[in-house]
Amino acid sequence: MKAKALGRKTLDQFASIVTPDTLLRWFRNLVARKYDGTAKRTLGRPRTRDRIADLVVEIANENQSWGYTRIGDALHNLGITVDRNTVKRILNDDGIEPAPERKRAGTPWKTFLTAHWEVLAAIDFFNVEVLTFTGIIRYNVLFAIRLETREVQILGIADQPCESWMKQMVRNLTDPVDGFLRDTRYLIMDRDPLFNACFRNMLKDSGTKPVRLPARSPNLNAFAERFVLSIKSECLNKIIPLGEKYLRLAIREYMEHYHAERDHQGLDSRIIHADGNAGRHDGPVEKKSHLGGVLNYYYRDAA
Repeated sequence: MKAKALGRKTLDQFASIVTPDTLLRWFRNLVARKYDGTAKRTLGRPRTRDRIADLVVEIANENQSWGYTRIGDALHNLGITVDRNTVKRILNDDGIEPAPERKRAGTPWKTFLTAHWEVLAAIDFFNVEVLTFTGIIRYNVLFAIRLETREVQILGIADQPCESWMKQMVRNLTDPVDGFLRDTRYLIMDRDPLFNACFRNMLKDSGTKPVRLPARSPNLNAFAERFVLSIKSECLNKIIPLGEKYLRLAIREYMEHYHAERDHQGLDSRIIHADGNAGRHDGPVEKKSHLGGVLNYYYRDAA
């Protein structure tokens, strides 16, 4: 009887320590250790053959017109001897087509952006719902962004943009004195009906070539899309725009914050138009707020 009571007590103690979750974790760890291949892994760099294959693929992707022989010659310049058939096999295994097919596919988008980085801008719309006395009205905000510097200009805000309005926008954009596109050669745009033939022809006449994206390809206008995400998530989604006047105020306040106070990861966490206070190590910490604290900027006062 005493032995049974002792056994029951021991079992209760065991159950209080070892829960079903503990047992499950133990079993999963046991299974993971069984199929863990760490012990079989070799130390050191990847095999030379793998590194060469990666290099062959990289060269082919960056040079659409280079054939198997030309890629082999480029490797020879690097002290690597690979025959033509080996290059062909590597590219076939990676699903890369021969040079004639790759050339017909055109210049890769990444190559185009890199080649024209300093003279490239993008244009796009985003929508904002505004609460008015007559109900909710959707406003369209037209903006342009320089890809190299990330500078953005709000071109116009309208609830019903039309062709005459767009003509005025392109005149402002291409003004030879202070137009946002005065040093721009290419302007990326989607296939919005407002970017019609008249709009594009006015751009061409000013010396800026419109680059139209394929249908349903917002990822190709990623810098403009990223700005829209920023202004909405950081500002517009946190307020209720009470009329057009307040919407314009909110966007104006955000643009001041965006250019002079906000760090940009794409620019190595730099501020676009930084003043002398950015990065200061001494002085009292101050805070500048916009829209009642929706946007905040912390800095050290030089005084």
